[in-house]
Amino acid sequence: MNETPTRAYAEIDLAAVRSNVRALRERAPRAALMAVVKSDGYGHGAVPCARAALEAGATWLGTATPEEALALRAAGIEARILCWLWTPGGPWREAVEADVDVAVSGMWALEEVREAARAAGRTARIQLKADTGLGRNGCQPADWAELVGAAVAAQAEGTVDVTGVWSHLACADEPGHPSIALQLAAFRDMLAYAEKEGVEPEVRHIANSPATLTLPETHFDLVRCGIAVYGVSPAPELGTPAQLGLRPAMSLKASVALVKSVPAGHGVSYGHHYVTDRETRLALIPTGYADGVPRHASGSGPVLVGGEIRRVAGRVAMDQFVVDIGDADVAAGDPAILFGPGDLGEPTAEDWAQAAHTIAYEIVTRIGGRVPRVYRNG
Repeated sequence: MNETPTRAYAEIDLAAVRSNVRALRERAPRAALMAVVKSDGYGHGAVPCARAALEAGATWLGTATPEEALALRAAGIEARILCWLWTPGGPWREAVEADVDVAVSGMWALEEVREAARAAGRTARIQLKADTGLGRNGCQPADWAELVGAAVAAQAEGTVDVTGVWSHLACADEPGHPSIALQLAAFRDMLAYAEKEGVEPEVRHIANSPATLTLPETHFDLVRCGIAVYGVSPAPELGTPAQLGLRPAMSLKASVALVKSVPAGHGVSYGHHYVTDRETRLALIPTGYADGVPRHASGSGPVLVGGEIRRVAGRVAMDQFVVDIGDADVAAGDPAILFGPGDLGEPTAEDWAQAAHTIAYEIVTRIGGRVPRVYRNG
């Protein structure tokens, strides 16, 4: 969408995405870079951001669900794609036919992808995922020998090609956390076993965004960057986006829908958790939790209106919230910026994360489909 909507919109700076990918490549110069575009590119738009990332030198794309991977193929994107979140009965054959690399974390998945490869009449590309300590997806060390052995046998029969061995870090965003060294050691052990048994992976990878930025020993052949591609710091402890060489790509903007004067003692929004302490003016911002504005930020969420940062007055409702603007010169139709890179003094996604007691990942990803995306610098 190119025309600027009047109610609210998320402005996505694709030049920032390209700049971020280049900056991340500089952090891992000897590794290839995967741009993770799951959850519609963390709310930024998977297809436009995938194309921008590839233009900047990313050579892989990553998705959680197979539907996300197949949508990239349907859009004409031909780059390598790894898809890792599968359930029994998933569209394995479609993924194999679309040349998507698929993650395998257990025997049931290997069996299903083998069947899909036979049905498709072609070799499936698989990557074995090791659970080195995160405790989510991936194969436990106790089951690794069985999975590796079966994968090597399947490769010998021609149904699969093991293109990668990989894992995921639990605490890379906490510098010095003891689990990092433990997981890295486990990964090296599980990788060495797989290679001893005959696996020759094209890529070995464990680094996510924070590891790419701060842990060069984790880079191996490929780094998987998600939130950092979009210019959001993986954790405040690691530094601000600017300190990390990143630029936030999303700005959430709205138009003031109404300005009115109210007397002292006037309740505002559901539950009257905010009551005016003087005669004042209120500005109505036409975005709410249906758009992804977190209700947990009621009474605290920051927004730039009339040249000043103001806080949500009372509760965030489904479609709207209110700010107390005092006697500021604000009129209906004036801009309100909920967050952005901060160039104009506006709040950032991290500011909203702190107001809602969550992480900036959630703030950008939760911006819903009712909010149009407007792309700049395509």
